[in-house]
Amino acid sequence: MNPRVLILGCGFAGLWAAQALRKAPVEVTVLDRTNHHLFTPLLYQVATAGLSAPSVAGPIRHILAAQRNVTVLLGEARAIDINGKSVVLEDGSRIPYDKLIVATGTTHSYFGHDEWAPFAPGLKTLDDALEIRRRVLIAFERAERESDAARRAAWLTFVVVGGGPTGVELAGTFAEIARHTLHGEFRHFDPHNARVVLVEGTDRVLQAYTPDLSLKAQHQLERLGVTVWVGRMVTGVDADGVSLGTERLASRTVV
Repeated sequence: MNPRVLILGCGFAGLWAAQALRKAPVEVTVLDRTNHHLFTPLLYQVATAGLSAPSVAGPIRHILAAQRNVTVLLGEARAIDINGKSVVLEDGSRIPYDKLIVATGTTHSYFGHDEWAPFAPGLKTLDDALEIRRRVLIAFERAERESDAARRAAWLTFVVVGGGPTGVELAGTFAEIARHTLHGEFRHFDPHNARVVLVEGTDRVLQAYTPDLSLKAQHQLERLGVTVWVGRMVTGVDADGVSLGTERLASRTVV
């Protein structure tokens, strides 16, 4: 009997691991809690209504259908029994293995403030993207119905916390939506007046890149109309906005 290789997760790492074992004398099982492989670099496009969900998600079974030594299972791993060499699923069943590859990916962090999560969704899954898209489009709709200037301004203020690649992409696209996509579509306010604020706790956006590229990215965002705050920490998030120390920014859409 060939060795049993169990891969947890079918993101980029899990998928590439499975494909790399195509000609190996092993039996591969791929376990994922969704039935699709997600092309995460374009997930922000779904969140900003630029792409539909099927454009960034492909069925795992279809992708691996031609690989005869792979079995794809839908389920969520809850525990790893190292001594028993098995993975425990949400229903209590177990999947045995001889070799285990853990490729479950990453998640966003609220830096110890998980109470912020209901008010500021992250962007790691299709559900996250669809929720952000819903909030952004609803914000413009609510602004159209709002007669009070201060409350309308809160609906038209979009705050992105975190200046990594996803934050930069989201902030830039929010600005493009307001200034170009929605031009002329509303009667009681001008979407061009929407405010997009990108908040980054370190001294520059895109920390993984060189300082000159970070500066170019910031300047490009500012040309799009994004307000970029670096070196400023968010200290609170609730349904009405964000706090940065003693300063308060009213916003009904925080990401």
